[in-house]
Amino acid sequence: MARIGIVEGEYHWHKHDNDDEFFFVLQGKLFIDLEDKTIELEPMQGVTITRGVMHRPRAPHKTVMLMVETASIDPIGD
Repeated sequence: MARIGIVEGEYHWHKHDNDDEFFFVLQGKLFIDLEDKTIELEPMQGVTITRGVMHRPRAPHKTVMLMVETASIDPIGD
């Protein structure tokens, strides 16, 4: 399933035990904190977060992104 998200601020730390999650930035800047590093995505950049990996997406300013994930992922938290 593909969704467009418009985000600003920090999301909570979480993981998805059974599903990978793909983020692709269309506008703005997205940081994805992992336990050992931070991934910074500019427009037209994307990354897949592998199942089981703790992560926290955050956007310092309004950011528009495409997310590709299974329907079992709750977009407001799990």
